[in-house]
Amino acid sequence: MSNPYREIFKAPGTKAFASTGFLARLPLSMVTMGTVAMLSQTHGEYWLAGAVSATFALTNAFVSPQISRLVDRYGQSRVLAPVTTISVAGFTGLILAAHYGWQNWLLFLFAFIAGVMPSMPAMVRARWTAIYRDTPKLHTAFALESILDEAIYMLGSVFAIGLSVTVFPEAGPLLATLFLAVGTTLFLAQKSTEPPVHPVEAAGGRSAIRLGAVQVLTFTLIAIGTMFGAAEVTVIAFSEELGHKGAASFILAGYAGGSLLVGLVFGTLRLTMPLSRQFLFAICVAMLTALPLLLIGSIWSMALLMFLAGASISPTFITAFGLIERLVPSSQLTEGITWVMTGMGIGMATGSFASGYVIDVYGARNGFWILVVAAAVALTTALIGYRTLQFPAGSSTPEAALA
Repeated sequence: MSNPYREIFKAPGTKAFASTGFLARLPLSMVTMGTVAMLSQTHGEYWLAGAVSATFALTNAFVSPQISRLVDRYGQSRVLAPVTTISVAGFTGLILAAHYGWQNWLLFLFAFIAGVMPSMPAMVRARWTAIYRDTPKLHTAFALESILDEAIYMLGSVFAIGLSVTVFPEAGPLLATLFLAVGTTLFLAQKSTEPPVHPVEAAGGRSAIRLGAVQVLTFTLIAIGTMFGAAEVTVIAFSEELGHKGAASFILAGYAGGSLLVGLVFGTLRLTMPLSRQFLFAICVAMLTALPLLLIGSIWSMALLMFLAGASISPTFITAFGLIERLVPSSQLTEGITWVMTGMGIGMATGSFASGYVIDVYGARNGFWILVVAAAVALTTALIGYRTLQFPAGSSTPEAALA
């Protein structure tokens, strides 16, 4: 039996853009915590470090969809080269300001400029879509990308913090900046796989977020992202409360590991069930695996239940991006993917803040309530928008008929 993951790399140019795209998106997970680690050492103030990091994250969350919208209209090469240059300049200024102790307002300014960093995961997925649109191989490609995203999120921040703590404070952000510059340059050099620019379709040039399917998927992924953000904070706090703070990293690794394992298997399946129903089923699994977290009473039970809770992550991502490919016009594909990823980022920030507040006021165990509430919101949103996810934009034909 052939390996479906090996099959997707048989198309010319796929190995080149996938590997360079991986390098270019490593900064996505490195710069946020790397900035905190850098500034906490150079300035000794965590509030400043967190505020500057949040400035970058929020700017990127709202600007990156607009950059992807320009990519859909003018092409990856014409847009990514200048905006990446601006972002690299912003990161360079931030590193220099931290190293030389420049005024604080410059830290915020450079973080804001760096926030124009493009969404490289969306760019890579757009290339896979251009090659394998309407074929089963696209499902496998999206599964691979979801697995890589999780591996990057899991390892990137730890790597950046480790560099800044053990080498020198600016090491993490500096390496992330180099990855962004070199990776994007090599990625754009792969001209043969760059998606063609499609003429603007029925949407008339309006933003993809105005499409019902993009709204449903984005708001659902905000709730799912809230679960992830809350999980990280709550596991760390509850592990410390149980007297096993060091176990938190292994438990969170198990959480990601559960998703990786299921994602690898899910990517090989050729399901006949409509994507909208697969997406709803994945959200139901997220709800069902979140509820037992309220009963956790030991490190071992937390490790097991968090591993099981990770089972819904990859299928949710894979089906969400599959729906974007099916339901969003080709002229808005990259922007649509970016909005969904932006929803994840907003949700993670929301989950971290909400769980931190609940833990401070009501205790570490109650942080798991944020996961349960977020899962309920995700399920409610998916149910309300279920019919919207069955129809491509401007069509009365269910997406099941397009499978």
